[in-house]
Amino acid sequence: MTVSIGEPVPDFTATATGDTPLSLSDLRGRQVVVYFYPKASTPGCTTEGGDFRDRKDAFEAANTVIVGVSRDGIRAQENFKAKQDFNFPLLSDKDETVCRLFDVIKLKKLYGKEHLGIERSTFLIDADGKLAREWRGVKVKGHADEVLEAARALHAGQ
Repeated sequence: MTVSIGEPVPDFTATATGDTPLSLSDLRGRQVVVYFYPKASTPGCTTEGGDFRDRKDAFEAANTVIVGVSRDGIRAQENFKAKQDFNFPLLSDKDETVCRLFDVIKLKKLYGKEHLGIERSTFLIDADGKLAREWRGVKVKGHADEVLEAARALHAGQ
């Protein structure tokens, strides 16, 4: 089963930075941005995380929580968060449970070789737990601003 616009997002739990479990249901009543990135501490992922970090106050003003997800282990996530001073949780999804729920594992090519990896994607979940928007195959530049505008519009409409 994968998520669909307008449908409730099934609850999931994964290990978050701080080595604590985080469940989607813990965030009910707030909008949630779940963004998937291929690998911690790589240039594009660092830029994307920084863009969300720098807009956290604006997201908070729109009653929106930010959560980053990759297949990296919790130690790599902790290091990435600390080094980049991210002010939101990162989830370790080594078993790809959350990635598969959102259907972000795709066949990719790197240096001519094919492999399965995370397609950079972002999802906006409304305060009732329904999927409101999705962005797949994301280009980092300007993306956090676009998501912020969508979060503001969704919040204003509630």
